[in-house]
Amino acid sequence: MSTGQISIFDRVIQGRQRRTRVWLGILAALVVILVTGMAITLMLGQSFTPPQDVLRVLMGENVPGASFTVEHLRLPRAVLSVLVGMSFGLGGVAFQVMLRNPLASPDIIGVSSGASAAAVFAIVVLQLDGAAVSVFSVVAGLGVALLVYGLSHKNGVAGTRLILIGIGISAMIESSIAYILSRAPAWDLQEAMRWLTGSVNAAQLDQAWPVLVSLLLFGGVLLSRGRDLDTLRMGDDAAAALGVRVTLTRVMVMVCAVSMIAIATAVTGPIAFVSFLSGPIAARIVGPNGSILIPSALIGACLVLIGDYIGQFLLPSRYPVGVITGALGAPYLIYLIISVNRRGGSL
Repeated sequence: MSTGQISIFDRVIQGRQRRTRVWLGILAALVVILVTGMAITLMLGQSFTPPQDVLRVLMGENVPGASFTVEHLRLPRAVLSVLVGMSFGLGGVAFQVMLRNPLASPDIIGVSSGASAAAVFAIVVLQLDGAAVSVFSVVAGLGVALLVYGLSHKNGVAGTRLILIGIGISAMIESSIAYILSRAPAWDLQEAMRWLTGSVNAAQLDQAWPVLVSLLLFGGVLLSRGRDLDTLRMGDDAAAALGVRVTLTRVMVMVCAVSMIAIATAVTGPIAFVSFLSGPIAARIVGPNGSILIPSALIGACLVLIGDYIGQFLLPSRYPVGVITGALGAPYLIYLIISVNRRGGSL
């Protein structure tokens, strides 16, 4: 082997090592931001709890004046925010990468709307609550995703066709939600609107278990398919030529992503634009240095955790986290539509 060939090989290896170091550095920075946000959430609220007291509570001690506040109010809220944010972030970016379009988010194509409509119907019409509402929400989210996928499947699934069909179905579902709410009694209307806004108010640690299980199960499958997803970004034909089973991968990714998002939505309601924002933010931070799946999950967790804290304590009035993320996501959606239209680009 010639010196020139060795030099090229060494440069390739060095480039990969550099990209890996950058990716790990970004991951470490996001973890630090998330842990810092968790610490602030547990210590600061309407009152200040010293860090040593927070640690004692987390280790199981009974600390007068701190145990109830930290263990029953702040900790469940923080844990649920992180788990739900990870679910939205990872599920959303899986859709976007699979379809090579940042607009292909469950927020946009009707999955969240389907879960919301089922929950509103269960609350207002069937007078259900708790786990029954969650089951309705999950089943409807999966059903809408399969409907959109089926209607858009013609000689394969084109991302643009799927997005347009999803937007149309989402508009129909939103109209049905508005109709149900217009006929709802005052008490049911209040409960439905609280759920539709997207909130971690009154969070309980028991609510975190189904989200954690779905994140480990479905999120694990998505991460195991990370290489296939990255290959799909080059196009279906190129992915198939490289050995990716395109149809099977799409179905697996869709089922896992929708299940994860639907379960999270069933617990907190549709927290607006977290699935939509996490992927593009991660793509701009990570660049060409590696996969954006895990960074998107961490960014989603940060968005929900920090957004909830802002809505609770940093504004003149208290707002659910869905209001804060919606205020961030709406202008970014307009910007993204304009930029995608100009360059016809992908995530």
